[in-house]
Amino acid sequence: MAQTLLFPDPKPLDQRLGRKFFRQAPRRPGVYLMRDANDKVLYVGKAKDLKQRINNYRLANPDRMPRRHLRMVREVSRIEFQYCANEAAALRRESKLLRSLRPKFNRAGVWPGKTRFLAWRALDGRVELALVEVPEANWLRYGPMNSSARVLHQACCRLLWLALNPEASIAELPTGWGCGRLPDAAAIHCGSELEDVLAGLKQFFWEDPAIFLAWLGCRLAGRTNPFEQAVIGADLEPLQNFSLKRKVRVSAGEQMALL
Repeated sequence: MAQTLLFPDPKPLDQRLGRKFFRQAPRRPGVYLMRDANDKVLYVGKAKDLKQRINNYRLANPDRMPRRHLRMVREVSRIEFQYCANEAAALRRESKLLRSLRPKFNRAGVWPGKTRFLAWRALDGRVELALVEVPEANWLRYGPMNSSARVLHQACCRLLWLALNPEASIAELPTGWGCGRLPDAAAIHCGSELEDVLAGLKQFFWEDPAIFLAWLGCRLAGRTNPFEQAVIGADLEPLQNFSLKRKVRVSAGEQMALL
């Protein structure tokens, strides 16, 4: 049974932009630019469905929204949409805007930073996911990657934990995980599902990411709480971006092979 809230979660964007803005938001692919009172761009994001993505920012719950996003929504005065033909075009447009604008609240894709590998291994019924500069010999790995590696690492850890602990709420995530303070090496207990998780990570990074995303979707489908859905949607986005980039690279490679 869902717990009744004594006080409703604040909705700063509803108060500033109005509910009508969210009702009329377009169900189209594109990018969105969040601007402050001086019209400076605070954040740039892309979405397959702009309306669905923007609605994830409406509930400013401090227990479920990262502190960075809480600070951001308090500063947003206007949201601008730029429509694109499809999600791939939106991803390209987002990358261009991130490099040129370097918004205050974006992390991935803004600064080059150090390259990192995403590495994982099985240990005592657990899977360990790590973010490392030089992977050890007994770890499986993908990379090197740019600053997006940390975002992808944290999203994978949270989603896997939620998928493997269906009875637990987001509030029960390991300490710090809900607000982005994950260790560079995080361990998740898998039990009898360890082999499935290892196979899923192999598929995601080396084969077809869509298979792992579909597995996660099935495991997380039972989470109907709107707060949890918003957090899960935000974490799925970097995984979907990775999958999309893989498709673009594979397609480009196939075209080069035909020349």
